[in-house]
Amino acid sequence: MENDKKFSYFFLGLGIGVAVGILFAPKSGAETRQLIKEKTEEGKEYVKRRSQELKESAAEALERSKQAVLRQKEQLAAAVEAGKQAYREKLGEPAAPAAPADDAAQGV
Repeated sequence: MENDKKFSYFFLGLGIGVAVGILFAPKSGAETRQLIKEKTEEGKEYVKRRSQELKESAAEALERSKQAVLRQKEQLAAAVEAGKQAYREKLGEPAAPAAPADDAAQGV
């Protein structure tokens, strides 16, 4: 949150600086408009690159999260199966064949 404020103040200061610079610039109107156009294009490209980087970063984080949930699900299924097996052994029932890991993870 604090970094967002810093960036906002930075861009506000940058905008004010550009405006003052344009007002006191020794260039003609056509040159100044060309400069503004070029800088605007540079800004657009920067925003595009940055948004793409953030999108890729979010996709990577989502994939890591999915993998972590899958691992937890598999561990939980294994723990439940171990609990069932311990219960059966405690009752003296014959051991049931172990379910394949895929079936246990899917809750089948």
